[in-house]
Amino acid sequence: MGQNFLHNLDVVQDIIRVAKIRKDETVLEIGPGMGVLTDTLLKAGACVIAIEKDARLIPELEQKFAKEIADNKLTLIQGDVLDFDILSLFSPSTGSGRLTYKLIANIPYYITGEILRKFLTAEHQPSRMVLLVQKEVAERITDTRESILSLSVKAYGTPSIVRYVSRNDFVPVPDVDSAVILIENISREFFQGIGSPSGDPISKLGCEQRFFDLIKKGFAHKRKKLSSNLALGGFTSKLMGNRRAEELSLNDWFELYETYEQDKGAQD
Repeated sequence: MGQNFLHNLDVVQDIIRVAKIRKDETVLEIGPGMGVLTDTLLKAGACVIAIEKDARLIPELEQKFAKEIADNKLTLIQGDVLDFDILSLFSPSTGSGRLTYKLIANIPYYITGEILRKFLTAEHQPSRMVLLVQKEVAERITDTRESILSLSVKAYGTPSIVRYVSRNDFVPVPDVDSAVILIENISREFFQGIGSPSGDPISKLGCEQRFFDLIKKGFAHKRKKLSSNLALGGFTSKLMGNRRAEELSLNDWFELYETYEQDKGAQD
């Protein structure tokens, strides 16, 4: 299934520390594997919903955590997390009408992008995400020289590298080193206030889609200047200057997006 099981307990403790687990709060764990992280989450007081794709691991997990399952502290789900409806897994928080949960995952690296997209863009986002990802991916997400990936994360939260993890801390040993990445302050506040050229509000999802469509156009040809990439669609702006797409910050893209929308409105 492409999984590499973490066995370094110091790394597990660092994950728990930055997750800031509170007693009886809900934690969604993706890929519990042999249950090393699951066990520590339960001991920290979390109510864990663990989704494991590999059906062969479920009987071992059920045996190991029989008491916690009986006490409703652990819910095991066999399946692919990418196929699950987030709303089906949680109950609204008392009095708030919102879902509150944290996401912790040691996942196969080839689905990292899909996991980030699924949960950061979800209607009910996690309050905090702690992920074990490939070292190079973690550095791309947190780099000040932006990419589509880093902008896609920073538009919804604040990412930081907690620590690096050696490939020797996993069984079987993968071909790459890893890093624990924390994403906090998760929300859609960045997109608030964006409107159409006429002043009418754009739908929440429509706004996000149009913003990222512009970013993808800006990064379409990496060797070209941003002005050249966006000029293909007939758009020009002094905000671009002589820069390349990776040189613009998230706020620069926000300003460029507003100018882009106004320009489209004038053309319409």
